Amino acid sequence: MTAAAHVVTVGALPGAALADPEGAVVAAALMEAGVPVASRVVLDEDEAALERALTPDDGLTVVIAGGGSAGDVARRVVARAVGARLVLNERFLAALEERYRRLDRPLPRRAERLALVPQGATTWPVDDGEPGWMLESGARALVVLARDGLPAALAAHLVPFARARFAGRGVVLVRTLRAAGVTLAEVEERLAEWLGAAERKGADVAVVPGDGEVWVRLRARGATLAEVSKILDRVEAPLRAALGDDCYGRDAESLEVVVGRLLRERRLTLALAESCTGGLLGHRLTNVPGSSAYFERGVLVYSNRAKEELLGVPAEILRTHGAVSAPCAEAMVRSVCERAGAPCGLAITGVAGPDGGTAAKPVGTVFVGLAVAGAVTSRHFRFLGGRASVKWQSTQAAFDMLRRALKGRT
Repeated sequence: MTAAAHVVTVGALPGAALADPEGAVVAAALMEAGVPVASRVVLDEDEAALERALTPDDGLTVVIAGGGSAGDVARRVVARAVGARLVLNERFLAALEERYRRLDRPLPRRAERLALVPQGATTWPVDDGEPGWMLESGARALVVLARDGLPAALAAHLVPFARARFAGRGVVLVRTLRAAGVTLAEVEERLAEWLGAAERKGADVAVVPGDGEVWVRLRARGATLAEVSKILDRVEAPLRAALGDDCYGRDAESLEVVVGRLLRERRLTLALAESCTGGLLGHRLTNVPGSSAYFERGVLVYSNRAKEELLGVPAEILRTHGAVSAPCAEAMVRSVCERAGAPCGLAITGVAGPDGGTAAKPVGTVFVGLAVAGAVTSRHFRFLGGRASVKWQSTQAAFDMLRRALKGRT
């Protein structure tokens, strides 16, 4: 079996909109470095489950755990897996002391417990966060990283270590094309001739469902990074052509990043009016560095009263059509653009659930209003899933509507 990396997240954050954001970041960094990632799993803080997840092959297992009970589980399980005892690591303790000195806070009394790692482990200190550590046993390597300071640990330690470890074994690269406004079945139909045709096409192509979008993953293997990049470039071109305007970006590009770039290039500003999404649209937009160049303002109008008082939505629209309606969404986006003096606007109103649905407007009913240079339109959507999923899909749909409208404006 070809050696590969495995990513294990212990104690995922409860209620996270994305099940395993840290694991996704680690896997993406490894694949970008040319290291094949064979699996990604998320586990409760359960020692038996982690023991089963620690693969015995000659690959690399990266365990993501915090400094609390998840970190304790990782230390104990890894120590048992390699037959080592836990010892106080002076370098690890010194790194913790330096971290708390920078924070101008006293070292916690449990610091010595945190510095207990399997004998023979190598400490991976970072400037801002809890240290990680690595242990090699026979042909395999085990790495434990804390969520706190994860980006720094990736750049300074994990990626260089993994790249060196897998050097000479060939390069595996993964590229992801991201599509919105299209279903999984539609994408599979368009790409039918590439699916399961790795031998003929030179790269493996898979279609992966996302929350409000579809990913097309290309995986290729070769002797060098340059060789594999050429293979992916050759395969990507016809895939992009088949996806057309539904393909909005690649790899780490999100819809909010792409929309922000389009707004900046066209020197346009954007205003938002949100109801059922509760500020998620604005949150995603402002997560992008430099978004102040194009994001003018956002208004959160959850109640009918707020829609009337803050945006001037006519009471007649609310009485006749209701807050969850196309006329209301259009009135919201028209008003927020006028008040902000912004040429572009988005408005979202709907029923996120799990309550509040009716026969005429069931849970998942959402209306998105769009304004671009005075032209106001709206779309009616029906999303499936729980409350968090409906909210996320609503913002996906809104960003995609704006993206398509902006691409039509040179």
